[in-house]
Amino acid sequence: MRTRFIQVSTERQIKTVESLAREIWTEHYTPIIGKGQVVYMLRKFQTRKAVSDQIGEGVLYFLLEAGDEVIGYMAVQPRDDELFLSKIYVRAPKRSMGYGRRAVRFIEDLARDRGLRRISLTVNKNNTGALRAYERLGFSNLGPVLKQIGGGFVMDDYGMEKNVSLRGGTDPRSGVKTDRLGRRCSVRSAVRRKRV
Repeated sequence: MRTRFIQVSTERQIKTVESLAREIWTEHYTPIIGKGQVVYMLRKFQTRKAVSDQIGEGVLYFLLEAGDEVIGYMAVQPRDDELFLSKIYVRAPKRSMGYGRRAVRFIEDLARDRGLRRISLTVNKNNTGALRAYERLGFSNLGPVLKQIGGGFVMDDYGMEKNVSLRGGTDPRSGVKTDRLGRRCSVRSAVRRKRV
């Protein structure tokens, strides 16, 4: 089934994000972090106003659509030299169907298009399914990250990152020639690969 990633820009789309967040977070995170923290985080980070404010600060939200159905959403934030993957959430009936993998590929392309060579994220230490999925997708676990979020709550996460190769040509930061996998190459090796 065709997957589309639609950048969130309208009030109606923001309302859809808020509704998806309430559904997905309540179902998925209540057993992991408890109802109180889920309610607090939804109010602080995923209301229409909070999402609108984040978009105004440069966070890019996308709805995930499969066929004609909106099945989830994600958000990324370009930072100095990386793309921070803030969230990928897929509705329960659509999980384990490859949509998360497609979303990560989309995010990798987004990073490449912006000349960013790394994607970073945080994931709750007890979200074992997501940890395994990110590791299968090539992310490395950098260790614990503990962050106070107010209300007496903390985010007790692992930091993860993945290097993203550019598509070949010249690295915009260093001016070094790279092959299509983003590896440094000499002019001679680039010519040799081109002939094949």
